[in-house]
Amino acid sequence: MLLLMERKLQEVHPLLTLCGQIVENWQGNPIQKESLRVFFLVLQVTHYLDAGQVKSVKPCLKQLQQCIQTISTLHDDEILPSNPADLFHWLPKEHMCVLVYLVTVMHSMQAGYLEKAQKYTDKALMQLEKLKMLDCSPILSSFQVILLEHIIMCRLVTGHKATALQEISQVCQLCQQSPRLFSNHAAQLHTLLGLYCISVNCMDNAEAQFTTALRLTTHQELWAFIVTNLASVYIREGNRHQELYSLLERINPDHNFPVSSHCLRAAAFYIRGLFSFFQGRYNEAKRFLRETLKMSNAEDLNRLTACSLVLLGHIFYVLGNHRESNNMVVPAMQLASKIPDMSVQLWSSALLRDLNKACGNAIEAHEAAQMHQNFSQQLLQDHIEACSLPEHNLITWTDGSPPVQFQAQNGPTTSLASLL
Repeated sequence: MLLLMERKLQEVHPLLTLCGQIVENWQGNPIQKESLRVFFLVLQVTHYLDAGQVKSVKPCLKQLQQCIQTISTLHDDEILPSNPADLFHWLPKEHMCVLVYLVTVMHSMQAGYLEKAQKYTDKALMQLEKLKMLDCSPILSSFQVILLEHIIMCRLVTGHKATALQEISQVCQLCQQSPRLFSNHAAQLHTLLGLYCISVNCMDNAEAQFTTALRLTTHQELWAFIVTNLASVYIREGNRHQELYSLLERINPDHNFPVSSHCLRAAAFYIRGLFSFFQGRYNEAKRFLRETLKMSNAEDLNRLTACSLVLLGHIFYVLGNHRESNNMVVPAMQLASKIPDMSVQLWSSALLRDLNKACGNAIEAHEAAQMHQNFSQQLLQDHIEACSLPEHNLITWTDGSPPVQFQAQNGPTTSLASLL
């Protein structure tokens, strides 16, 4: 656990293997043994998720879920062990249940199973509410904040920005109650606000939020995540080449990538591909995006796969290769619908409309245009609702502790045109 906290990831793997053997061979009270197994498996699952290995983690996660079911059927009233060291109990059973829900949510979000993430978040938050009535342990608030951080990211992808914003405000309130919680989660809060700003097209605010988050974090993976998203802001702004080149150099996936995360390295290839696309360097963009696809397919990173496919489809469309474009856009649309990823669905439906029009398929073009219109309307309504909330003012907060009171908005203050 300490090595994971100190990010000494190379040393963790052999030690985890050894721990696994010791726990399996330990003879003793069944509930103690299962409790130790949960401790061990939580560390193992966290290690895989830290490394962005969403597919490789599945067997351990399944074991962990079975283990927690076993624990909930065992009774704690068995004979106490004679050795006081055997009395070690890592977490109360109820807390373990919430923690297993939490790592399941982390996995579902990274893998792009967002409806599953939603289901387990609801279960975990319900259990937390019950526990907090009887138990004021600070770890419960930590669990709640981490759950909310993950579900907020899911909501931004599924096109529920207004709900995401209210949940960001909820995290602010939880952090208000505990200085320690705030100091541990301030960088994440500003990162979430940055992601929200991108989703409502407030790019200056997004930049300010990410810059604040970078100032507050010492965590390497979070740093790389923020830099990747800040690079996407600069790409969209189109006039920040100097800053963009300097950022891209710091997250170069081909050379000295700063973290060992498979997922973040795949995302860095995607950002390179996106930048090359905007610069009209299509062959270079294809190379980067194929690298992303190879990596995201290897570990079931569904969102990165969908984004890469639709961007490749766009490149082939621009190059006039309609057949190849269609081969990319159709699976992108299917995957985006499964996640569901609202922005990729919007992008794919626009491409399908144009592709079918270019190929003279009037009926399919009309269907795709209708789909695009529906997605546009949904995103537009959500955009207006989010920007009208008093919590929308949070996007200007970049210093000190989070504000609690918000002034009501008079309506959206950002341009909707570029969203559509």
